[in-house]
Amino acid sequence: MKSTPLSLIAGAVALAAVTGFAALTAPGDGEAPEAKAAARLPVERTSLLCPAPSSSDLADTTYTSFTPAGESGGDAGTAELKPSVPLPSDEDDAAADKDKDDEKEEEKKPAADKPVITLKDAGKPATADTSKSDAPALIGTATGRLAPGWTAQQTTTTAAGEARGLLGVSCTAPDTDFWFPGAGTAATRQDYVHLTNPDDTAAVADIELFGPEGALASDTGEGITVPARSSVALLISTLTTEAVDDVTVHVTTRTGRVGAVVRVAENDAGSDWLTVSADPAQTLVLPGIPADATSVQLVAFAPGEDDADVKVQLMGKNATFSPAGNDTLHIKSQMTASVDLKNVTRGEPGSIRLSPVEGEGTPVVAALRVVRGKGDKQEIAYIPATAPVGDRASVADNRAKGSVLSLTAPGSTAKVEVTASAGSEGGEKTVKTYTVKGGTTLEVTPEVPSGLKGGYALTVKTQSGGPVHAARTLTVTEGGIEMFTVQTLPDDGGTVEVPVAEQDLSVLDD
Repeated sequence: MKSTPLSLIAGAVALAAVTGFAALTAPGDGEAPEAKAAARLPVERTSLLCPAPSSSDLADTTYTSFTPAGESGGDAGTAELKPSVPLPSDEDDAAADKDKDDEKEEEKKPAADKPVITLKDAGKPATADTSKSDAPALIGTATGRLAPGWTAQQTTTTAAGEARGLLGVSCTAPDTDFWFPGAGTAATRQDYVHLTNPDDTAAVADIELFGPEGALASDTGEGITVPARSSVALLISTLTTEAVDDVTVHVTTRTGRVGAVVRVAENDAGSDWLTVSADPAQTLVLPGIPADATSVQLVAFAPGEDDADVKVQLMGKNATFSPAGNDTLHIKSQMTASVDLKNVTRGEPGSIRLSPVEGEGTPVVAALRVVRGKGDKQEIAYIPATAPVGDRASVADNRAKGSVLSLTAPGSTAKVEVTASAGSEGGEKTVKTYTVKGGTTLEVTPEVPSGLKGGYALTVKTQSGGPVHAARTLTVTEGGIEMFTVQTLPDDGGTVEVPVAEQDLSVLDD
């Protein structure tokens, strides 16, 4: 989702108001000057939210925080992730014993004041671990040089139980509107939507559910209060009496903003995080289907008033083609459509592109449910439609083994630069350039940092051509099961356009 560096924009607007103008002059001042292009400057502040990782005693979670090295100036800044624990009220503070010594006062310091993880330097990730079953959601802020491109990943390994699996999620920016095609309310599902409020005032959210026949009846999905600096998790099946395999979840806020993500758990199949789909669009790209996927299911939804007819194409290793028997998909308005593409990749990496059958088409949202393995060895992951890499995108928590990067160029051939950062505990970065042929998907095993110790981050930059869409698959073998998770890499939004102002001190004259 998008985040807006309000402080930077406000500062630029104030400067223009006092000392200059961008493109306009008052009547009678002569010919208006030629408009100048807006400058792109690094953001000064970034917010991220990570959901509560797991309630299982068998879960181990790793947090990784990373900002790519860049040319951002300004203050050194900070980047911290803190627990989403509400701070005590003034009344609580007043009731504290005034005579306690400094040591005891420090012990009673609110947990929300103590960062779970702190990033100190750009270009080198920081990590932290927890195995607590009551680990809270995290609220994070990065400022100064650590703000542009800041990313954080939460990776949880649950070794056993119905929700066993590798659950990975790139912590998200707060927003007001989210689409999640691919959830479920069937008896075999235990799907939760997690809402986290980063602000000092309560947020109020609504949750709508849409199945194959339209909106699902719900009496409890409206007016959900998310207290200040807190997180709530709601079992989706309790929001309706209808049991449906494929559901699109729509989260909006009436007041405030939240971070939203869905935790999916399927009996005997595994679990993972389902992150937000890209905004509704006529053409979507879902990158990074692993070569050894045994099953791929496409779930799509048309949020507007019109039906959508989309072409379904697989961008494979060498070319783009339509899956036999599934070359198009009809999506009725306000209804969730799904199609089983089976083992569509046939042993090669691939990505799905959805585009209008004809004309301009109708905007849709979409996600893929991907299965690897069979029987009691299978594991699931989700790939939502995602925006292009753009200028730059990063993904944290890569390891010496098990990380695979997928690069897709749906249009023209593109050249990208991939940087493997220094390791969290040692090692030097490596940089490599790849060419991605138009209409194909290139799967690469990143060249790990020289002398790597700990984990590392991957940063992808588009050098020419494109656009390029990217995803990273992380695999960890546990109990004989190749558990995996997939994270997409949309543009990190590390820069923002700021209008160019010209000096005009005459506005200060009486």
